Amino acid sequence: MEKEVIKFESEFSIDCVIFGFEAGELKVLLIERKDNPYKEWLALPGNLVMNDEGIEEAAVRILHELTGLNNLHMEQFHTFGAVNRHPRGRIITVAYYALIRIDSQKELRPGKLASKALWHSVTDLPKLAFDHTEIFKTGFHKLRRRLSYQPIAYELLPEKFTLTQLQQLYEAILNKKLDKRNFRKKMLSYGFLKELDEKQKNVSFRAAKLYKFDRRKYSKIFQNEIGVDM
Repeated sequence: MEKEVIKFESEFSIDCVIFGFEAGELKVLLIERKDNPYKEWLALPGNLVMNDEGIEEAAVRILHELTGLNNLHMEQFHTFGAVNRHPRGRIITVAYYALIRIDSQKELRPGKLASKALWHSVTDLPKLAFDHTEIFKTGFHKLRRRLSYQPIAYELLPEKFTLTQLQQLYEAILNKKLDKRNFRKKMLSYGFLKELDEKQKNVSFRAAKLYKFDRRKYSKIFQNEIGVDM
């Protein structure tokens, strides 16, 4: 008696949640879809994994093809596998996220599946295609959790930044106002901010001191994770 052959029709995809910080706002990278399903909807950069490529390889390829970005350090943060999450059938997606300095990136270049690639503020995000709103929220929650025990904020800031910019970033991620004096005192007390002999340039207001994140000093002082909960 022949054994019954069970056919599996699930496919795999990659979706990317890329965070950036610009002009005091936390932003996420989106594309405008060119084709159905969800034609002209905003969505996270994502696509199907080819049969002959690995998950990590696919993540790099997909992000580059849809946005032009390359050489990003991306990390897996969740897998989404609801039965009806995609109109064409059971498609399981592996979600990645990355933090980048927007000012260090070249101009975005949408690929053949996207009409646009753009940075969008996280504060007024519209409903996204597929279940991408849920994927974004899960990635945002991951970002908030990591902020409490790792100095990831410095991956989003320019190499040289002011304490005001640093506080604005924390407030954008945590979605709450922080006391200026207490925040600065706490950040400086950790010992991994290097005060530079420089100030802001080309500003219409009083120029503030610039600082730099001293990664070597951070590694030396903090062998264990530290809490920076506000």
